[in-house]
Amino acid sequence: MKNAPRILTVAGLVLIFVFFINSINHPDNNPSKNTSDLYEIKALKIPDNLKFCGEKVPLNKNDVRERIDRELLVNTYWQSNGLLFLKRANKYFPVIEPILKKNNIPDDFKYLALIESGLQNITSPAGAKGFWQLMPKTAKEYGLEVNSNVDERYNLEKSTEAACKYLQESYDKFGNWTLAAAAYNAGMGGINKQIERQKVSDYYDLLLGDETSRYVPRIVAVKEILNHPSKYGFVFEKEDLYRMMPTRQVKVDTAITNLADFAKEQNINYKELKILNPWLRENKLNNKTRRLYYIKLPR
Repeated sequence: MKNAPRILTVAGLVLIFVFFINSINHPDNNPSKNTSDLYEIKALKIPDNLKFCGEKVPLNKNDVRERIDRELLVNTYWQSNGLLFLKRANKYFPVIEPILKKNNIPDDFKYLALIESGLQNITSPAGAKGFWQLMPKTAKEYGLEVNSNVDERYNLEKSTEAACKYLQESYDKFGNWTLAAAAYNAGMGGINKQIERQKVSDYYDLLLGDETSRYVPRIVAVKEILNHPSKYGFVFEKEDLYRMMPTRQVKVDTAITNLADFAKEQNINYKELKILNPWLRENKLNNKTRRLYYIKLPR
């Protein structure tokens, strides 16, 4: 027992020595350690064959190349947002794609909806709403019902149909899909005004406001990242992606005085009903004109 204090002392010295070595080697305690030794933010190689709706992006133009590079960097290194884009695209693109195809609108326009709203039913400061960010006047012009009780800008299928009509009209006016996309942001009148003022007819030759100037490059960048996620550092399993809930539809051509009661009658709750039918804006459906509505319910 005489040696016990000595053994404890040696053990204590060993522990102190190990703690000292670890504290030196730990990056947080070593001011000489460079950030680049811990985390790398790499410049991105821009692919040479970038296209939008089959129309080649002129990367030989310095300003265009820089605009594409900016959007690739922003959307690659805003990692949480990029991963959410991937997750939501898996859920909602299967709804959007067949509607685009039916209307002969290029598939690339699904990425326009993605950059407009992040595939969420958001409201812009200007009052645009839904996945396609339609203004009230535009939505009504293209056949959507918009009022305090029913707002079909929040109906993904119907708002996609309306967006298709707008895009087709823009294409018919300007003759290419790149300008049609730009017009979705700046308006057909806005783009036409700049074409007449600047005497050029190519989107990439126009001097436009910052938002419209970034608009098509942002679509192109997001398309590139979502088509090659691992190339840009996004790692996930298929199970990590979001999926659409299987649904069925019921036809309603009368008023519904209380949607919470209606939901209970359908063996669901009010929240589930509203998630599946965000176009129902109040706790009732007025339907004074006896219009036929299709309400989604869980299958």
